[in-house]
Amino acid sequence: MNHRTRLDWMFLWCCLLRYSYLRLEKICLKAALKAVPGFGWAMQVACFVFIQRSWEDDKKHMGNMLDYFCDIREPLQLLLFPEGTDLTENTRAKSDVFAAQNNLPKFEYVLHPRSTGFTFIVDRLRKGDNLDAVHDITVAYPKNIPQTERHLILGHFPREIHFHVRRYPVASLPSSSSDLESWCRDRWAEKEIRLRDFYSGQPRGFDREGVARVPPCKTELRVTLIKAASLLYWSSFIALCFTGLWLWSPFRLYCLVMVGVFTAQQKLIGGLEMLELACHRYWKSMAATVGEKSKVLEEKMQ
Repeated sequence: MNHRTRLDWMFLWCCLLRYSYLRLEKICLKAALKAVPGFGWAMQVACFVFIQRSWEDDKKHMGNMLDYFCDIREPLQLLLFPEGTDLTENTRAKSDVFAAQNNLPKFEYVLHPRSTGFTFIVDRLRKGDNLDAVHDITVAYPKNIPQTERHLILGHFPREIHFHVRRYPVASLPSSSSDLESWCRDRWAEKEIRLRDFYSGQPRGFDREGVARVPPCKTELRVTLIKAASLLYWSSFIALCFTGLWLWSPFRLYCLVMVGVFTAQQKLIGGLEMLELACHRYWKSMAATVGEKSKVLEEKMQ
């Protein structure tokens, strides 16, 4: 997906709530976010893919995480922003410099993608037989654009969010890494044209008639019930947490211990997702050892 604002990943949840399953989504995002109390810890538990945005540092870790997802055969939706950061005047200027150095056209509505990570992910998941399709998602905001978390705190939520989604089955993707990189750059060139048409037309929209071409897989009643249940749960959870912290000393002690545990394990291990990965490796090696011993024993018995 293109990265128009720092909040695109969260707004995509609204789309996934209707067309897919939120519980399957994992995000590839910068490692600094794993240290954010509460949110970062939850993303560690959900086994998100945290990267340093340096390919030398990220290649091995990303490969290990992708191999793990292939091993456990859990249905996976991995959200990737090939641009690497959100669109601002500063990042657009850097993208223009990159374009000039590589004889590429300058973009106004997107940044030039970093295709190395994208091709690596596709190749790794394809080799692990855990890739069904790549969904090319273009997000646009026709009215107001909340660029940062500050806009949400001030109550400036987007009045409309438009998503253009195109599905590419794995069989239709190029086989070589170089062709896959070109394929990714071609998709971004299409996004630039698509977004230019979106923002220059009236009314603003990918479909001028404003009609969704793909019907939701959930009814609006079900979506409303999910939203209501989520609002009730989290409102009650936050209220109970503050009440417990104010009135109950054992609860304060529990929270203090949990903060200490999450902080310590991140310093020592690197995050809960790293602990989960290490446990998987251990049990996988143990299973392989047991299998080899059983095979040797069977050969001796024969």
